[in-house]
Amino acid sequence: MLVVKNLVKSYNDKRVVDNLSFQVHPGKIFGMLGPNGAGKTTTLRTILNIIKPTSGEILFDNNPVGYEYYNLIGYLPEERGLYRKSKVIDVLIYFAALKNIRKKDAVKLSDIWLNKLYISEYREKKIEQLSKGNQQKVQLIAAIIHNPKLLILDEPFTGFDPINQQEVKDLIFSFVSEGKTIILSTHQMDLAEKLCEEILLIDKGKAISFGNLSDIKKNFGGNNIRLSISGDYTALKQYPEILKIDIYNNYSDIQLKDDVEPSHFLKKIIERNDVNHFSIVEPSLNKIFIDLIKHKLN
Repeated sequence: MLVVKNLVKSYNDKRVVDNLSFQVHPGKIFGMLGPNGAGKTTTLRTILNIIKPTSGEILFDNNPVGYEYYNLIGYLPEERGLYRKSKVIDVLIYFAALKNIRKKDAVKLSDIWLNKLYISEYREKKIEQLSKGNQQKVQLIAAIIHNPKLLILDEPFTGFDPINQQEVKDLIFSFVSEGKTIILSTHQMDLAEKLCEEILLIDKGKAISFGNLSDIKKNFGGNNIRLSISGDYTALKQYPEILKIDIYNNYSDIQLKDDVEPSHFLKKIIERNDVNHFSIVEPSLNKIFIDLIKHKLN
């Protein structure tokens, strides 16, 4: 398990990471989420010791992080960087050597992963001859070739089409099933919502929410329903139980007041309208994040 306690990183008088504390459990995908410039990448680079923290503590498996720890980590950086004039196989052998893997074993592991990600035909090609998506795959292999216990993925889906995105998702889930510790950093809330069990929402270097995704949705979700009727949607605005209503082409999303029971509201609606559809709506992670930011600003 990775434990981060009271992490601070300052540049001059500006705090880029402001007293962050969180835990990342093995066998789960932990989402570090926030807009561009929130401090996600700086936090990850501090965990990796690429950047020295101003203060705070980082523990892995109950031990302070040291040199041995860094060989247990796989890191896919947001800014990809490969040797464009080198062959794919040579690049992978080089990255494996940085993790103390012998050349013979590196070749074997490279071939296994090139096959798994369907790019074995490019083994002897130069990086610059590959499409952007296939270059991304090579970069991903470089991050996992040493079978890390902790895998840090910074915007891993950038540059991938939907098919390749699914391949990467499948790979991440396979690592989860092996009990690896996964940190996924992204601003793509929709993808994180589908993948992560636990999340840390950060903005301007500060944590604005941390915990189990389901619990966060329950705590911050509000009292939301989706309603489709045969008739005039604008007439719904007269109901005092409604706090907010968004009307679309053939349905409306409604936020009820906190003390209103949705089933009781439905009975009231049925008395005056033909109801085609009624459902409780779980708010998206993106909406929760926006609402939290607005609340913070107010």
